[in-house]
Amino acid sequence: MEELLRTTDITVTAYVRAILIDAGIEPFELDVNMSVLEGSIGILPRRIMVRSDELVAARILMKAHDIDVKEV
Repeated sequence: MEELLRTTDITVTAYVRAILIDAGIEPFELDVNMSVLEGSIGILPRRIMVRSDELVAARILMKAHDIDVKEV
């Protein structure tokens, strides 16, 4: 699994997940429980992970939707 995106904005994570699922890429969200435990102040980011072989396609999709993603 590779990290595609890290953000504290839950609307962005929902949007990204919808885009990926629609394209047939199954995302995996990390740190959901930690961000919920810290409350609503939004200091702990959530990470969207994708399979290594789908990372390039996922980045292309994010770029097409004007979403900044982690570039390595």
